[in-house]
Amino acid sequence: MLKEYRTILEPGTDEIVEKKSRFIGYIRHTETEEEANAFINEIRKKHFDARHNCFAYSVDGQQQTIRFSDDGEPGGTAGKPILEVITGKELCDVCIVVTRYFGGTLLGTGGLVRAYTDAAKACIGATDMVTKCLVVPMRLTTNYTDFGKIQYLLGNHNIPVLDSEYGENVVVRIEVLVDDVPMIVKQLTEVTAARVQIEQEDAVYSVR
Repeated sequence: MLKEYRTILEPGTDEIVEKKSRFIGYIRHTETEEEANAFINEIRKKHFDARHNCFAYSVDGQQQTIRFSDDGEPGGTAGKPILEVITGKELCDVCIVVTRYFGGTLLGTGGLVRAYTDAAKACIGATDMVTKCLVVPMRLTTNYTDFGKIQYLLGNHNIPVLDSEYGENVVVRIEVLVDDVPMIVKQLTEVTAARVQIEQEDAVYSVR
């Protein structure tokens, strides 16, 4: 599995005009081919009267399933340039659709590549990119005396407490980068003389 990757959380859209042809770019977070295809069909229905709805996507996280389509444009002038923008930004779990309304002037191969590239970049620029890291969620149960030591240790490693419960003991929930798990478990055990109870869950991706 990838230790980390870049993606977006919120959709984005923007438009450029090249010699009266409109290129409307849309980007959305999609984690599977099914989600990507549903998004593509949504844009096709929205712009049913457009000449082309070209797309590219990279999904499935660590698997990185990649697809693209020129949707009737000359081969290599639309889908591939969109995909190259996605890979150039090192994005995953995203789908970009660029809708073109023909303006009456042929743009040529180079002009099409530039236009689809610029439209893809524009819609990415209309949203925010984030980094998702592979983390291990942990549930720590400790007494009040050791809790101060644990807080100090977590602070030194910039690990935030996501949730806490105060009762007979203190229960906190944290997320630890997968590569740091052995070190953090060792240090938690040492500072509490093995009194802390550590429950680990399966690794998941989390925005950092």
